[in-house]
Amino acid sequence: MAERGGGFGRGFRRGRGGGDAGDRESGPRGRGRGRGRGRGRGGERGGRGGRGGGRGGGRGGFGEKEEEWKPITKLGRLVKEGKFPTMESIFQHSIKIKEPEIVDRYFPKETNPLKDEIMKIKPVQKQTAAGQRTRFKTWVAIGDFKGHVGLGQKCAAEVGIAIRGAHTLAKLSIVPVRKGYWGSKLGEPHTVPCKVTGKCGSARVRLIPAPRGTGLVAAAVTKKMLNMAGIEDVYCKSRGQTRTTGNFITACFLALRKTYKILSPDLWAPTKLVQNPLDKYSVKVEKK
Repeated sequence: MAERGGGFGRGFRRGRGGGDAGDRESGPRGRGRGRGRGRGRGGERGGRGGRGGGRGGGRGGFGEKEEEWKPITKLGRLVKEGKFPTMESIFQHSIKIKEPEIVDRYFPKETNPLKDEIMKIKPVQKQTAAGQRTRFKTWVAIGDFKGHVGLGQKCAAEVGIAIRGAHTLAKLSIVPVRKGYWGSKLGEPHTVPCKVTGKCGSARVRLIPAPRGTGLVAAAVTKKMLNMAGIEDVYCKSRGQTRTTGNFITACFLALRKTYKILSPDLWAPTKLVQNPLDKYSVKVEKK
């Protein structure tokens, strides 16, 4: 049987290694898992026992695999079958995306991942009969720096839940951003095609095309979103209460979304109409 060594008597059964009492090899009961610190009355001060063998590997084991995506909408099933080759083919037919996995399909983590940025986190309170209930409101922006950007907003009781929810909603609200030129049409498009305006609350944001090399002349918050959209040169004019960051960001996002509503003369060429794959193909629904 193990000696009591150090500890006030609790180190034998549930001690953290009070002397020899916490040694796992000394007996069947000496597990080295407890509270006894080993300040023994008669013996020497014992060290801490080991943490013991693991109860299964730590968080997120090494052998875990991502679950296979099982789409629940017709659009998701057709995307999985390859009927929509690009993201633009979904936008062309004005189809609403209801599954975030559809966006992940076109932006794989290995080749073209979406970058995300937490734009704002603020607490909001509601007065109830039991007192004040505090929740957290979060805005998250995502983009690939190549003409796609999304913004999500979520309110939850915990910050982590709010961030995850806003990230999912940002994927569902992703939109294409059309770029254009200022002056000479040499090289790649670098700015917005024309003046566009977005409004949310009292905040108004106006994006004005700028010459090549100007950079992003905008506030720090809107500059992040413009950079995610792939805009290189632009003048940004804002009015209203821009200290309400949530409305300020949303106004900038709505202005970027309007860029695809403008058709410049070089885009007036007739386009070939393609039948909507949702109408063309039928999908078999698996019964549970």
